[in-house]
Amino acid sequence: MFSNAEGVPGGGWKVPYVDSTGRLWVASRRGLGRADNPTEEIPRFVTYTTAQGPASNDTRAIAEDRWGNLYVATGRGVDRVRPQPGGITVTEHYTSADGLAAGELASAYRDRNGSLWFVTNLGLSRLTPVPDRPPVAPPVLVTGLQVGTAPHPIVDLGQEEVHGLRVPPGQGPLRIDFVGLSFAPGETLRYQYQLAGVDRDWSAPTDQRTVVYGRLPAGKYHFLVRAVNSEGMTSAAPASVAFAMLPPVWLSWWFISAAGLGTAGLVYAAHRYRVRQLLAVERVRTRIATDLHDDIGSSLSQISILSELARQRLNTADPLVSQPLAEIAAVSGEMVASLSDIVWAINPRHDRLSDLSARMRRFAFDVLGGRGIELRFHADDHREQLHTSSDFRRQVYLIFKEAVNNAARHAGCTRAAVELHVGHGHLELRISDNGTGFEPLSAENGNGLVNMRRRAADLGGELDLRSEPGRGTDLKLSVPLPGSRTP
Repeated sequence: MFSNAEGVPGGGWKVPYVDSTGRLWVASRRGLGRADNPTEEIPRFVTYTTAQGPASNDTRAIAEDRWGNLYVATGRGVDRVRPQPGGITVTEHYTSADGLAAGELASAYRDRNGSLWFVTNLGLSRLTPVPDRPPVAPPVLVTGLQVGTAPHPIVDLGQEEVHGLRVPPGQGPLRIDFVGLSFAPGETLRYQYQLAGVDRDWSAPTDQRTVVYGRLPAGKYHFLVRAVNSEGMTSAAPASVAFAMLPPVWLSWWFISAAGLGTAGLVYAAHRYRVRQLLAVERVRTRIATDLHDDIGSSLSQISILSELARQRLNTADPLVSQPLAEIAAVSGEMVASLSDIVWAINPRHDRLSDLSARMRRFAFDVLGGRGIELRFHADDHREQLHTSSDFRRQVYLIFKEAVNNAARHAGCTRAAVELHVGHGHLELRISDNGTGFEPLSAENGNGLVNMRRRAADLGGELDLRSEPGRGTDLKLSVPLPGSRTP
């Protein structure tokens, strides 16, 4: 007698059966037992339960056809089992839907003609086994489509391919129904599906024949489904549904295109308006510069010349006469120079940084060279096309002009250096000399240094002045270029 110690499945009854190869099978309430070498002193049994394929653990009787297939009567019908090395494969499952007599199965037999008989408490069934046919891949068809509550027309017998389905936004979920065709009695098909481009692989096999997609982003999709038979064979060609989820109006290509064109039109119109404004400002600047130069400039020059000429013709030593005339000539000369600076700054033809560098170079050599002071002037020459505003050029130039005049008039220097650099969005100006120097704190009370610091602050920059008596003066200006300032 065999017991549970050898692996025989437990249960209220045990029905043994020896197949044509000498294997011993045991049907019980707790599974199907198998021993490949029952003649051994202690044979080892392997138990197969629903986890390995049988429809039920309640196995009651066993019969075998001429081709070595076992037919196991269970509490849920008859399983056709194909023994394999190390396991079994349930190839078919028969129920009352296939003609099996109703009621509980009690026993199974094979007669001399090879027919199989199954006895239940309510009847008797006969099955005439046939040799296994070559496996045929199960075809699969799409049998129904539904968007929300509205069905999509499908051929009555189903279709292998469906094209042109368009799902409007907000119309509800998309439902797809499908079915596979089996050519073997008692075979149950399962299904795998995939949404190409979204799913990485086929889904796990399932007996469900419907898939519902609730919320898919707008775009084109390709649904694929295939049937899987009990042999693990899949459909030769999956059934498919090509469909498109339409975007909302505001995400449609024509709406986006229209919005893009409208935005581009507004940007272009704003650009044209900006260009017209700049051209208008440039014309005004040109006209003002011309008027200042031609009218006021020429008048001031005439005053300066006439006052100097009058002083020379009077040729008098009386300071009450000559001194006012000399002051008139000097003041008018200074006004001519200041007006020249203003005209130069306003004129749009001088908007480049190279124009500022050239004017600074010319002024420095005129003022310092005229006093016999050796000058070294260095300016970057790789920013010729860098444009600046008129206010920027004027403020920087006036700071530079004040510093050069101070070096020429008060420093008592023999050498001076000017360096002009552009980098990291800033203009760096440095003016140094080897003069007598001064105490910076005492100079803070003068208007010149105060004005220079104010101009630097107006440009968002910094002015650093270092000087000591007997050690010369070193002035550094750093200001952000127009377009790179932070508020």
